[in-house]
Amino acid sequence: MAVNLLEVKKTPNKEELLMKAKEVGLLAEKYALKADQDSKLPDEVIEKIKEAGFHKLMRPKAYGGQYLDYFTFGEIIRTIANHSVAAAWLSYFFVIHETWVAFLPKESRDELYNHGGLMADVFAPVGKITDDGEGYRLSGQWNFCSGVLWSDWIGLGAIAKLKDGTEPEYCMFIVNKEEAEIINNWDAMGLRGSGSNAVKVDNVYIPPNRIFHATRVINGAAAVDGNYDKDYQIFNVPYIPWFLMGFQFIQIGGVERLIDIFQEKTENRIRIFNNNANEKEAASSQRVLAELKLQLSSLKGLANEYCEKLTYFEQNGMTTLDEEEREKLFGIRGHIAKTSSEMALRILLTLGGNSVFKGQPTELFVRDLMTAASHPTHHYEDALGAYGKSIFGFKGNPIW
Repeated sequence: MAVNLLEVKKTPNKEELLMKAKEVGLLAEKYALKADQDSKLPDEVIEKIKEAGFHKLMRPKAYGGQYLDYFTFGEIIRTIANHSVAAAWLSYFFVIHETWVAFLPKESRDELYNHGGLMADVFAPVGKITDDGEGYRLSGQWNFCSGVLWSDWIGLGAIAKLKDGTEPEYCMFIVNKEEAEIINNWDAMGLRGSGSNAVKVDNVYIPPNRIFHATRVINGAAAVDGNYDKDYQIFNVPYIPWFLMGFQFIQIGGVERLIDIFQEKTENRIRIFNNNANEKEAASSQRVLAELKLQLSSLKGLANEYCEKLTYFEQNGMTTLDEEEREKLFGIRGHIAKTSSEMALRILLTLGGNSVFKGQPTELFVRDLMTAASHPTHHYEDALGAYGKSIFGFKGNPIW
């Protein structure tokens, strides 16, 4: 698979976007300890994300979006993660959650995009659906709803047999936050600033035009009413691999910062119980730093390959993939998640006791990266198992 680099579209305002990403990251870093203690980022950081306009970047152009190449998108998320993994997590989610709206009928696209609020979702299909004449009724509780504290619209997963379908299918049913109860149960090991609380709804009415048909989109469908911009980039790539691309840049950005911290601390570290030796002269720490930097380069190379593949898919209008190609992308995400979290733990253990105090940068980044690596969309054992199965011609993971 080769990408024609002469045809790769570039984001014209890349430097401006990266500058805004750094501003978001620096502001979030300023409040890192407070966000960890409060289990949410301060509203000031969320307003900075909105002010930067990141959430609108990958909307259709008719609704204020622009063309954002995958490499620049990854750099934006990595830049924020250099300062705050939680802020990068939310910034990434606010971007991708705006894209499922593009697959709704025009009346719902107009309603949600013109409303102006942020959007959240939980893909887990744990909701219960009942038929209610023209529409449906949704009930259930969904945990891990990242960004819900600041969002107005929420997509909630469920499996249902729709009126225009023949079999039960995987969907997201979209509710306004005023119709839902937010359960403040986010007390996790890491990513505490994401405020990923639970959402509960009880018999909420869902009109047919507020359903994201996930199974159909995974199988290559575009907007349900045919009234859309066929050149919209997200309609020309496989949706789930694109939707999940940012996780690896969160991990890379966070571990990149940890390596910088490791180098700085090692250069200034005196080992009292080792004849007052300067740790930067120790072969063990020299070797650790060299290995970390090479590992980081390899992770960046895999992430770059992922972006090249998405670019190729878009250039060729590929909205579905063969099983091995699809599961290789899952494998890349899983490998980056596992490797970066292992690198983070190694840094913590090598630096020793002074790095375990609650709230200082090393332990914060380590907790955040390990928590991020637990997400099911890049769970290592699942990812490598699915990729290995596909290499031998078997079906891999049904969604990722």
